[in-house]
Amino acid sequence: MMTVTVSEAIIDAGVEFAAISASGAGGIATFVGLVRSDDNVATLSLEHYPGATEAALEALADGAIARWDLIGARITHRVGDMHPGEIVVFVGTAARHRGAALEACAFLIDRLKTEAPFWKKETRGGETSWVEPRDSDDAAAARWKA
Repeated sequence: MMTVTVSEAIIDAGVEFAAISASGAGGIATFVGLVRSDDNVATLSLEHYPGATEAALEALADGAIARWDLIGARITHRVGDMHPGEIVVFVGTAARHRGAALEACAFLIDRLKTEAPFWKKETRGGETSWVEPRDSDDAAAARWKA
């Protein structure tokens, strides 16, 4: 079971968890990414290319399912304007055992940060600027290239 959703709708982590846990797996791992409130960020805006973004996320999920023999993977990503504390992304993986679920979840969020076609803008103190890719995100994603 694989589900990928990209939407402006508010993400309900409880609903997302219930959906991935319905897989009947022995281990579920999740990651919930929030809009940070540090550095006086007032708004985070995410843009994407509809169709291309979903295809990229589906390819990542398919790769994780094959690599770790997952029972399921779920990626729900928000786009549009968001505020501190709101959920940006939910990643859930389901496997027979915890190790595969945990590794696959880490793989998905690490690779999503560098391979999914999203563009971020932050508004601080009335000024908006694009968020540049981070070397630390590239380094985290690189560990999965094997």
